[in-house]
Amino acid sequence: MDRLAKPLQTCEECRLCQGRTNLVYGVGNPDADLMFIGEGPGRDEDLQGEPFVGRAGKLLTDMIQKGMKIRREDVYIANIVKCRPPDNRNPEPDEMEACLPNLIEQVRIVDPKIIVCLGATAVKGLLKERMGITKLRGNWRTFEGIPVMPTLHPAYLLRNPPAKKDAWEDLKQVIAVMNGEIQPNAS
Repeated sequence: MDRLAKPLQTCEECRLCQGRTNLVYGVGNPDADLMFIGEGPGRDEDLQGEPFVGRAGKLLTDMIQKGMKIRREDVYIANIVKCRPPDNRNPEPDEMEACLPNLIEQVRIVDPKIIVCLGATAVKGLLKERMGITKLRGNWRTFEGIPVMPTLHPAYLLRNPPAKKDAWEDLKQVIAVMNGEIQPNAS
C-alpha cells in the first residue's frame, strides 16, 4: 500500500489538495476480509494522516471491536477522497471522481470478501447510487463482484443515537455473511 500512497503525497488532481495537511490514504490489514469505506478525512484525520481517528472513528472502532468482535487492525479502512474537504463539507462529485481510481486500486489490492460503505457519500462515490442512505442501508449491493453493505456513517450515529440499532442490524448481516450463515442478496 505504501507504494500507492507515496505518489499521492503530491497529488493535485482536484482542489482538495490545496488545504491538505496530510494525505489520508488508509489504515489496517492490506489482506483484510472486511473493508470499510467512509467519505473523507475530517480535521483530526487530516492532522494525523489516518482515517477515522476522531469521535466518529472511536464509534467505528467500538462497532468493529465490541459489536463485530473483530480487531480494528484486522480490517482495512479507507475513504472515498484522501484529502480533507474544507469546513468538513461532503466531497463534491468531481473530487470523488478524481480520487476514485486510487480507491479502486486499494480495493483491488485488499481484495476484501465484504465492503461496508459508511454513509451516503461513500455509497454515491463507490457505487454511483443516487438513492438516499436510509433507503439503501441494509440492502446488499456489489462492486466488482464484492458484496457491499451500505450503512449509516458513525458521525450520523453520533448525532442520531436511535439510528445505532439500524447500523447494528446491517453489521449483523455482514457478520452472518462472513461466518457463512447467509449469502449476500446483492443487487
